[in-house]
Amino acid sequence: MAKREVDIVIISDVHLGTYGCHAKELLKYLKSIKPKMLILNGDIIDIWQFSKSYWPETHMKVVRRILKFVTEGIPVYYLTGNHDEMLRKFTDFDLGTFQLLNKVVLNIDGKKAWIFHGDVFDVTMQHSKWLAKLGAVGYDTLILINSLTNWLLTAMGRPKMSFSQKVKAKFKDAVKFINAFEQTAADLAVEKEYSYVICGHIHHAEIREIQSTEQTGSVLYLNSGDWVESLTALEYHDKDWKVFTYTPEAFHADNDDDDTTDAEDLDAKLDVNKLLERFKQEAG
Repeated sequence: MAKREVDIVIISDVHLGTYGCHAKELLKYLKSIKPKMLILNGDIIDIWQFSKSYWPETHMKVVRRILKFVTEGIPVYYLTGNHDEMLRKFTDFDLGTFQLLNKVVLNIDGKKAWIFHGDVFDVTMQHSKWLAKLGAVGYDTLILINSLTNWLLTAMGRPKMSFSQKVKAKFKDAVKFINAFEQTAADLAVEKEYSYVICGHIHHAEIREIQSTEQTGSVLYLNSGDWVESLTALEYHDKDWKVFTYTPEAFHADNDDDDTTDAEDLDAKLDVNKLLERFKQEAG
């Protein structure tokens, strides 16, 4: 099957190493595209919860697929988030076309794009990190219970449901937080005279023009969502942005034919397991 060409692909909040991560679906998506640039906008590997040693083969396949882009000469930016903040000690690390950064400003068809994860806007992250980590564990447990429930619902022929989305919908503060997050990002981007401000962190995919609080200008705010619940990515092609949303119907076959070849090719060029282990040791 021919791969779909995309100028820029941005994904965030994959949370590899957690039960809620939809690595299999992400792998299908990554196999289906041929990007000219890939931006990983934070919380790709959930180092906060690595201690439970949950690392299925599908999660390693996602890492291999990303590194395959690197070996093919495709620029890959890994921008750190709060769940993989331990990687910030490796800032400015590069491996061929791979760069590990905290943020990046890119010129996209003559327009400046300010890209970063967004956890700097989270008051909980700044002042009560232990509370944020406790919340992450609780969230992952909720996702695990939700997965088991959905398995039963599917077996019974009933539609799936999302516990976390229902919980969020019941709290107006969650909506207020998202709105405040987006407005803060927009205000700073307008002040810096950027055309785009692109974030992750809040697991809420979005593309919309936002006017600054002071009414001094506007900016296109974009958020890539996540691969825990919404399964979304940002795509830029032919000078147009869109939110891609994964649906099972669009991916009929799981083409694993080239997985063995991927692993052999990567092992010949770099030791993936050794590189990942190095990150884990530094994080611990």
